[in-house]
Amino acid sequence: MSVPAVNLPIGAGYDPARVLPGFEHLRRYWDPGQACITVKVLPGDFYVSMQEEMISTVLGSCVSACIYDRQRHIGGMNHFMLPEPMGERGSWADTVGRAARYGNDAMEQLINAILKAGGHRADLEVKVFGGGRVLATMTDIGSRNIAFVKRYLEAERLAVRAEDLGDVHPRHVQFFPTTGKARVRQLRGRADAVLVDGEKQYLKRLANDPIKGDVELF
Repeated sequence: MSVPAVNLPIGAGYDPARVLPGFEHLRRYWDPGQACITVKVLPGDFYVSMQEEMISTVLGSCVSACIYDRQRHIGGMNHFMLPEPMGERGSWADTVGRAARYGNDAMEQLINAILKAGGHRADLEVKVFGGGRVLATMTDIGSRNIAFVKRYLEAERLAVRAEDLGDVHPRHVQFFPTTGKARVRQLRGRADAVLVDGEKQYLKRLANDPIKGDVELF
């Protein structure tokens, strides 16, 4: 699959040919404020890069882990809505079908993609964001996501360099994969309502997904 064409200013330093296999489909655009290409990560997505570009996402109750190899300048971000499936895990085909929508799959896929690109597990560092209580009339999915990601990182003995978790507001996260630098901004006002509605719709789609069928909405 070819990488979508992006009109770049001269000297931007971005090479479409260096996009890692499997990530060609993600949306890319030029961010004039940061003067770099930005890749937008949506719920259920993850992305890994070895280029000087920015990865961006917006989080409500979802959590994103930003993981990078501090020595080899390889990093990536995931974005998951639910911590892990309920009940017994299914076949390998089911795991593939779940993509990165569940935290346990999202973490494993992100780490494995970084290692496949040349990263070393001993040099990985992590920054985690999100888990806000933005769905006030529903289960506190945010707190479940926070508990999961903390438990996972501790079990895997991965170094956590920064975290911004919980609270009641959505977040806009910007991550620079080659340096590990991250920026976080809380979103208030109308942005809250738009994001909450988007998360509710996403949860409904997950609940109707025959691969899972285990999303509790109340």
